[in-house]
Amino acid sequence: MPDTSGSTGRTPETHVIDFRAAEQLLNARDPRGAVKLLDPVIAAHPENTAARLLRARAFFAAAQLRPAELEFTIVLEREPDNAFAHFALARTFERRGEPEQAKRHFRLAAALDPNPRYLRAARFES
Repeated sequence: MPDTSGSTGRTPETHVIDFRAAEQLLNARDPRGAVKLLDPVIAAHPENTAARLLRARAFFAAAQLRPAELEFTIVLEREPDNAFAHFALARTFERRGEPEQAKRHFRLAAALDPNPRYLRAARFES
């Protein structure tokens, strides 16, 4: 039977396994390992917002702030009401020393979800 999964021999099932393994690596504080697993998943499924959000988190954890910003932005283009993505993008801007950009996204996160953590970051009273 011919291989129809592409030149890498990866299958949708393998991508799911890689996604789950990347979650575990990120939880084990290996963000670079997580990114390596997620790159082929996203190459095969660029529309997969969950994979992009996980890769954004991994980039952030690895202090790769420009790639993190790009991924969080892509997630927000697709899901503008994703409070966590706004919060995480705000943290990215905060780490880069861009307080006005950070404030905007902290406030959007808090407006979308009254999570006490988001409210504190937005400097709204809880």
